[in-house]
Amino acid sequence: MVVKLRLMLIGETRMIDEKKLKKLFMAKTVLITGGTGYLGRHITSEILKYEPHSIRLLSRDEVKHHNMQEQFGHNIKLRHFVGDVRDYERMEKAAKGADIVIHAAALKRLDMIEYNVEESVKTNVIGTLNVVRACLANNVEKAVFISTDKACSPVNTYGACKFLAERIFSESNRNKGACRTIFTVVRYGNVLESTGSVIPFFESRIKKGEPIMLTDRRMTRFIITPQQAVELIFKSLIYCKGGEVFVPKLDSFRITDLITILKRKHNSGMEVVICGLRPGEKINEWMLNDAEVRRTYSFQDMFVITSEINRVKGAEYAVHGKKLSEDSMDHYSSDQCLLSLDEATKLFKKLGLI
Repeated sequence: MVVKLRLMLIGETRMIDEKKLKKLFMAKTVLITGGTGYLGRHITSEILKYEPHSIRLLSRDEVKHHNMQEQFGHNIKLRHFVGDVRDYERMEKAAKGADIVIHAAALKRLDMIEYNVEESVKTNVIGTLNVVRACLANNVEKAVFISTDKACSPVNTYGACKFLAERIFSESNRNKGACRTIFTVVRYGNVLESTGSVIPFFESRIKKGEPIMLTDRRMTRFIITPQQAVELIFKSLIYCKGGEVFVPKLDSFRITDLITILKRKHNSGMEVVICGLRPGEKINEWMLNDAEVRRTYSFQDMFVITSEINRVKGAEYAVHGKKLSEDSMDHYSSDQCLLSLDEATKLFKKLGLI
């Protein structure tokens, strides 16, 4: 069943209650794993608006720590922890006294991971176990895991590791009497202009006068901005009861249309070379599969997949949202929400990308 969804949510005004955000972060200590990365920098910038006690940034790259210190003017609220989620002792120390943990650290290059499976398991699975153990040991209030569309019906190592990591977070809500920590998950695709995303890659080749490499002409992808990604994370922390996966409602585009738009921007006539799918690559991004739809609510600009194991009552998304019906929707993928070339062009202009 193919369902055409018309969403057009990018560029809309903020839908989060500012009072709820201030209550969430004011005077709180927040730990962000992978905190010096592209997403971590955006999360940090937003949290600082709500007067946190401190933000701890855990990352193994000391150069990125230095660069972030410079970027944020050596802000005294930022605490730089050089370390790796693979190291439990370091994680346990980093989480000591933290109120909220945002787990964004990951290895995510599909092609590299397919040839380095063990390393992906160490970071994306064992690292996530370490984060959970550290949260439980320190009685952290809330923890959110940043997942990926590739965890939905996974076909590659990265997706399989992220799928397991999602389950690790969800399963950790079972024994609520032993610890107060609420674990939840957000799931989405590549953030526009983030490290490894498609727009910087294509633009780099166009500017160098190199052929544009495309794996398959049928390829479609969702569109999510850094602001949207951060807002989804914040909403998950506000509305979570434990074990959910929060999925944004997004529009999508054809990769061939993106190439056309970028070629027009740079007045380029470079040819497109079809090079075939990379190891583990999908034609379309999937956010919800048929097994998940039956336990999913549509709520505001999100879908909320509830846990199969952890049953919760009184969740706002269940009270004010709408339970999905398998008769009307059996999955959610990027080939269902496609913008036309003109619509995509207008949207990219609005976002300042062209």
